[in-house]
Amino acid sequence: MGFVTKKWIFLKVSSAILLPLMLWFAINLASIYDQGYNELLLFVTSQPSKFLFSLFLIFAYFFSALSISEVFEDYIDDEKIKNAANKSLNIFAIVFPLLIIILIFRL
Repeated sequence: MGFVTKKWIFLKVSSAILLPLMLWFAINLASIYDQGYNELLLFVTSQPSKFLFSLFLIFAYFFSALSISEVFEDYIDDEKIKNAANKSLNIFAIVFPLLIIILIFRL
């Protein structure tokens, strides 16, 4: 199986996993939107919410990194710039979700 085929499969699988997580997030965001600070803190600090939100972040950043790297492949001709853009995108897609997850679990 080629690299492009694997990338396409990862993109489709991550989008399929991301759909129920996005639905969960949207429903819960709507339910806590008008609540006070204590209810928001209770939601964020509950164990199932931490786990599901962490999964949501991981798959959202993974999906976005794959999608944006496809744009780089299509529109950037210079190989050095394309490689630098993809490497910085991958670092961004690893560091930011990791920092957010660490901060959430420290609450």
